[in-house]
This record gives sequence, structure tokens and C-alpha cells, in this order.
Amino acid sequence: MKTRIMYIELKSTTDGHTDRGPAWIGRVTFNRTGKTLSWRGKRFQRGCLEGCGNYHDVETGEGYWISGAKKDGNDRFGWATGAKVEIDEDVREEYWTAIRCQPERAAEKFT
Repeated sequence: MKTRIMYIELKSTTDGHTDRGPAWIGRVTFNRTGKTLSWRGKRFQRGCLEGCGNYHDVETGEGYWISGAKKDGNDRFGWATGAKVEIDEDVREEYWTAIRCQPERAAEKFT
């Protein structure tokens, strides 16, 4: 199955929709058709049931924004760019070297 390092941000919170929800850089696995993504044991499908994000968690219905990790590190929207993004351990070195072209930062756990 195809995998890709992507940006994953929770959009649905107890306070409603937010652009400052928890966010991660992680390796997403696509199913055979590419319509379902998997990450950390969660399954995501296109569209958001709660009107926010571009994917939803199949089990909980929570909205997520999932997109390719950007080379410049500006994955969050506009005013939320300063909020920390956690990098999964299994992709950290590849993220900092292949995507961000900053191998000297390979030990950093947050963007």
C-alpha cells in the first residue's frame, strides 16, 4: 500500500471548529482505492461530517485536515502558524531531511 508523510490536524474539538487543534506530521497509509487513509490506528475518509476539515475519522466522525507536509513548514492556516506540530518518531528524520531539507534538525520533535 502507498504511504506518504502528511500533516494531520484535528479540527473538531469540544469547543467546536478550530484552526489551533492538535496537529502532527506522520506517515499515512492509503488503502487500495485511495479513498481511505490510515494513521495511528485511525481510519479517515474524504469529507467532514461536522462541516470542517477535509477528512473525518470513520469511527468518531471528528473532522481533520490532512494534507501533504509542506517544505516550508507552514502547514497551519494563517494566524495559527505559530502553534506547535508534533512529529511522529518514525518519520522524524525523513521529514527533516527529505521534506524540510534541514538534516541538522532531525532530532527535533516539533516544528
